[in-house]
Amino acid sequence: MKQTMTRYPKSAAVTLCLLLSIGLFVGCEQFGAIPSGAYLDEVEASPHYDHDRDMFVNRRPDILDTMTVGQSFWQDPFGRDKPNFLFNSNQTVPDVTLTEVKHKSLAYFLDSQEDTKFIWLGHSTILLSIADKVVLFDPIFSDHAAPIPIAAKRFQPPAIDIHDLPEIDYIIISHDHYDHLDMETVKHFAETDAHFLTPLGVGSHLRYWGVPADRMTELDWWDEATLGPLTFAATPSQHFSGRIGVMHNNKTLWASWVIQSQRERVFFSGDSGYDTHYQAIGERYGPFDIVFMENGQYNEDWRAVHNMPEEAITGFQELGGSYLVPIHWGMFDLSVHNWYDPPREITKRAKAADIKLITPRLGAIIPLSDPPLYDSWWEALITTK
Repeated sequence: MKQTMTRYPKSAAVTLCLLLSIGLFVGCEQFGAIPSGAYLDEVEASPHYDHDRDMFVNRRPDILDTMTVGQSFWQDPFGRDKPNFLFNSNQTVPDVTLTEVKHKSLAYFLDSQEDTKFIWLGHSTILLSIADKVVLFDPIFSDHAAPIPIAAKRFQPPAIDIHDLPEIDYIIISHDHYDHLDMETVKHFAETDAHFLTPLGVGSHLRYWGVPADRMTELDWWDEATLGPLTFAATPSQHFSGRIGVMHNNKTLWASWVIQSQRERVFFSGDSGYDTHYQAIGERYGPFDIVFMENGQYNEDWRAVHNMPEEAITGFQELGGSYLVPIHWGMFDLSVHNWYDPPREITKRAKAADIKLITPRLGAIIPLSDPPLYDSWWEALITTK
């Protein structure tokens, strides 16, 4: 029996249907392309592809269905007990420009043979300089994290314009949702020499948007690829995929990522709810010098597919991390919490657990040899409390 399509989150279903209708009218290029033909046969050979359900599945195959049990928008449509996307008194978008750092030169950033460095560009977009190579995670430089420009507008322009970026060696994509896989950004890098690394099936979108097949490496969970001085491993996460609302769900895989140089190990969570994979990844690849961990745009109702703050802490500890960098916040309004809740909540928990927490300002160059810890720069920007 095939799995029923999960509506995530339920309160956004109407919006997704509207976007789909408008998108079909103006063109569907943003939707990308799911695997087909002989390529689909290769994708479906994955042990993580369920042929009965005709989709990729998590370790717990029914997790997406069970997370919606007992949830209904109509139980509290006016948000009296908890906020929703229609009735919400929280400040989900800042009314001031978030603190950022500009650079005349990135020469210091690019020198990473002895000292790995990174720049946070908001949400889950990370620029990493390691072993004199530049890796870009989940890049989105468009104004909106949505198929058409009427939703999910970014808070402010990127701290580094896409045309001012250094030469990118590798681009890592965690999954195909709009806030992690951006068509216009991919098209820009299709004209460069950057090499893309994606989970299985995501290459179908890239090829559709013009990326040559020889500049892509697609990996299943636990697969590895060594490129130059770096070894990349696609590792599990607990999430889902799809770019057309409730249609074509889970036809491509989602993943977290490990990068290893001769000196350091880096973990990037992508999007994930808490599960046993953090412990398993830590046992196989840890300890990690730095962990970029999803902590933002969460909701108690969605914890199956997004870490809650306390789960981000537990996952970090199971990974064996040294430095924790919370990501997936600070650029898009995709949930119902205050825009500043993610860094505030993770800071409380990191201090209690004696964890070395890095909360970088947008665009700041952070060296792992001497990173700033517990920089609560956002507190001065909060206008409602």
